[in-house]
Amino acid sequence: MTHQAQVDTSEPDPPARTAHPGLTSAEVAERVARGEVNDVPVRSSRSTADIVRANVFTRFNAIIGVLFLIILVVGPIQDGLFGFVIVANTAIGIIQELRAKKTLDSLAVIGEAKPTVRRDGTAAEIPTSGIVLGDLVELGPGDKVVVDGEVTEADGLEIDESLLTGEADPVLKQPGDPVMSGSFVVAGGGAFTATKVGREAYAAQLAEEASRFTLVHSELRSGISQILKYVTWMMVPTAIGLIISQLVVEEDDWREAVRRMVGGIVPMVPEGLVLLTSVAFAIGVIRLGRKQCLVQELPAIEGLARVDVVCLDKTGTLTEGGMDVTELRPLAGGDRAELRQVLGALGAADPRPNASLQAIIDAFPDGHGADTGADGRLRPVATLPFSSARKYSGATLHGPDSQRTTWLLGAPDVLLPDGDPAGGERDAGIEELNAQGLRVLLLARTDRPLDDPEVAEGARPAALVVLEQRLRPDAADTLRYFADQDVDAKVISGDNAVSVGAVAGKLGLPGAEAPVDARKLPAAPEAMAAELERGAVFGRVTPQQKRDMVGALQSRGHNVAMTGDGVNDVLALKDADIGVSMGSGSEATRAVAQIVLLDNSFATLPSVVAEGRRVIGNIERVANLFLVKTVYSVLLALLVVCSQVPYPFLPRHLTLLSTLTIGVPAFFLALAPNKERAKPRFVRRVMRYSIPVGLIAGTATFLSYLVARHHYRGEDALDAETSAATLTLFLIAMWVLAIIARPYTWWRVGLVLTMALGFVIVLVTPWLQDFFALRLVGTEMPWTAVGIAVAASALLEVVWRRIAANGGRAS
Repeated sequence: MTHQAQVDTSEPDPPARTAHPGLTSAEVAERVARGEVNDVPVRSSRSTADIVRANVFTRFNAIIGVLFLIILVVGPIQDGLFGFVIVANTAIGIIQELRAKKTLDSLAVIGEAKPTVRRDGTAAEIPTSGIVLGDLVELGPGDKVVVDGEVTEADGLEIDESLLTGEADPVLKQPGDPVMSGSFVVAGGGAFTATKVGREAYAAQLAEEASRFTLVHSELRSGISQILKYVTWMMVPTAIGLIISQLVVEEDDWREAVRRMVGGIVPMVPEGLVLLTSVAFAIGVIRLGRKQCLVQELPAIEGLARVDVVCLDKTGTLTEGGMDVTELRPLAGGDRAELRQVLGALGAADPRPNASLQAIIDAFPDGHGADTGADGRLRPVATLPFSSARKYSGATLHGPDSQRTTWLLGAPDVLLPDGDPAGGERDAGIEELNAQGLRVLLLARTDRPLDDPEVAEGARPAALVVLEQRLRPDAADTLRYFADQDVDAKVISGDNAVSVGAVAGKLGLPGAEAPVDARKLPAAPEAMAAELERGAVFGRVTPQQKRDMVGALQSRGHNVAMTGDGVNDVLALKDADIGVSMGSGSEATRAVAQIVLLDNSFATLPSVVAEGRRVIGNIERVANLFLVKTVYSVLLALLVVCSQVPYPFLPRHLTLLSTLTIGVPAFFLALAPNKERAKPRFVRRVMRYSIPVGLIAGTATFLSYLVARHHYRGEDALDAETSAATLTLFLIAMWVLAIIARPYTWWRVGLVLTMALGFVIVLVTPWLQDFFALRLVGTEMPWTAVGIAVAASALLEVVWRRIAANGGRAS
């Protein structure tokens, strides 16, 4: 076994922690006055101006706006209702996104990293933006380097720069070495002087981009953009042909020609699709924000809904951060009092202890305060900080009799080789403890110096320290939720595999009875992926292995989420499709994760999954509604151009139909619960349904219109023909809505019936008949229109069932 050894110091006394007092208050004020501050804006969301601009200045708003102005000129105002609908839609979009912005900004303040800066000899946490040039910034395990600098103090300081340089191994830093913003501490501690702040820092631009609230770079958003591009291509030539044909057909009444031309173009625009996507995401952010869940990148809501494998770090995720020492078991006749003092001194040697070491400090205060040099105390003179790759720490202790002893504390199966002849009974005891889900640490003595790469070789066992981990009360329910949702849970931990399996077994995780030691996993990605798909619990996983595991699962086509809170999880969190960090986790994990659970509740994850599935599944539903309308509108326009007849509808008719069969229902359907896991190829599935359905609807409507043109004669014939075509299209659109709304619940049935009732009210209310120019004349043609609609709806049902049988989505 090899490692990169570090030693704090070889001096008999530990260095004073406040050797460098940092800047004075006057020096800080002077630098602030000169503008030498870390002024990179940390924005969790878009600015208000960006939100307003994105909602107002859109391609389709421009088209609708021009058409609205045309209608204001030619009148009447009821043909311009679509313009007021767009204004209302835009206002709703802005309001919801501003609410989401407010939620994100308030949560970002809670979750923001606050580095510890030493000024006037006193250390204090300050906002990242408060750092000035020359500040002395303290570092400990898990801390992120927030600005560029030069190491001033190093206490076994190991920094991982892999996110910046790609170098996998941590770099041992000594005073005078540079540190780059964006790297993070994996072991040891120290301090550095800020040499570059603000936009000059190495990773400042990267950090600024990564922390922005974004609505792009998601399959859903890119899919909708692709659909809108197709729609634009269809609209432009069709609209030009429609304009020319209507001016030719209605040459005696140019105002009527313009109204019917506008009536043909407006429904081609799926104006509400982008709005509802934004609103659905924004409401998702607000809902999750109420549960103290910070979404750092908006597509993460969508991404987690696509996940089919979730990798869980045990410590801090399945278990709470704290631990309790339940037993100290001396080995080889060791003196319990001496061992307690050694353990206390090891705890005192680490200024930033992890959870295991903190439990030891709490249990054995005998040695705490040892670095004060009090008589009779053991004093650390050299230390080897704990790292997740090494899986042990150490210290050389100076006793009152001037003797020096070197001790190691860490994983028994790492510190001691397999087949140790003296360890049979001891190993059996360790396995028994591991099988109970307890964490076991070995205290061993070595004659080798701490900077020897083989320091653990020949170590002599002195005692076992048994720690009990506190299970999260909500972990079992959360694991059960993932199993119910067909999401495979994989526990990957640096702890002993048997112990991890026992903990997972207590939580009811399937496969926990067969834990796998990750040191025995094959290195080849394909072979590793096969083992990962078979197993559920993996122990003794190194940070690099966690990263490799995520990559191996992704190579098999899995969408992988990774949860963690420690610095050993950073690489895997960065590479996973979705990274989820606990709010109490290290600065580095919170910085790379797309989702931060600020209340440290693992039970919030199902809410995130549910929100993502609601957004994706429901946007797919409403996309079908909007695109069916676009397809039948384009087809109607083409048929009108080819037939050289007046366009069958005025804008007011299609505003009514769109509101009752698309606009209002889509809003409710977009916000409804949806548990179905998101599937890829969003555009293909939507097109596969909306194109044939739109063609059927458009053909049936035009057929009804042509029959009505032959049936009616006289001065008001066009109004009667329009009313018959409107009735046919409304009934077909209602059946499309009835299909999209499946599976039915009481409120979905109520929604469909309410929309139908709304149309009936228009037909039977005289002033509404006049307002919308809708009046059914006679009985023969209206019933013919109904018959055509029924036949078309039956054909729709056949098409829907065939698409569903072939694996498409129709509801």
